[in-house]
Amino acid sequence: MNKSELVESMAADAGISKAAAKKALDSVMGNVEQTLKKGGRVSLVGFGSWSVSKRAARDGRNPQTGKTIKIAAKNVVKFKPGAELKSSVN
Repeated sequence: MNKSELVESMAADAGISKAAAKKALDSVMGNVEQTLKKGGRVSLVGFGSWSVSKRAARDGRNPQTGKTIKIAAKNVVKFKPGAELKSSVN
C-alpha cells in the first residue's frame, strides 16, 4: 500500500473527503517526524513505537575493492511493533 492508497482507504473508512484524509495523514506524519527530530519517542498503544537511536562511527569495507572505509556516526529511526500488531500479523 502506498500513500495515495492509504489516503483513499482512510477517506472511505472515516467517511471524509480524500483531501481531508490526506491533510490528516500529512499532519500525523509531520508530527511524528518533528518529535523524532527532537530526539523524542512516539508511541501508539497496540500499534507500536518509533524512537531515535545513535549509531556510532565505525569502519566498513568496500565490497568491490576490499578497502577499509570510515562510516560516519548517525541517528537512525527504530520501530518496535506493539503486541496487538504482532498478534494480528501472525
